[in-house]
Amino acid sequence: MGTSDWQPVFILLVLVVAAVALLHSVAAAVRAVREPLYTGPFSGGLEPREHPLSRFHVRWYPVTMIFLAFDMEMLFMYPWTRAVSEVGTSAVVEMFLFLGVLLAGVGYAWREGAFRWS
Repeated sequence: MGTSDWQPVFILLVLVVAAVALLHSVAAAVRAVREPLYTGPFSGGLEPREHPLSRFHVRWYPVTMIFLAFDMEMLFMYPWTRAVSEVGTSAVVEMFLFLGVLLAGVGYAWREGAFRWS
């Protein structure tokens, strides 16, 4: 087995290395310059006081849960307004039961002090 048997392998290796080098040089030539963008204040007009990924105080979580409860209420009340005329009295009774459950949740949150900030 002589050198002439390995000549196609060496030629292929040189071609692959040249192609990879050419691709890297073309990518470096057409690449956009990556500079960090300055992001100023969004809508408040003031510079942020803390990092956007900072942790929230634990007192915000009950407020979030109450907001989600009322958000779900609105989510179910919009289609209900379309169906109430077709279904009739049972739809009205079901909606008031649903609102009663939500009101009981708000009463529980109030009793537990979710609305006190001190």
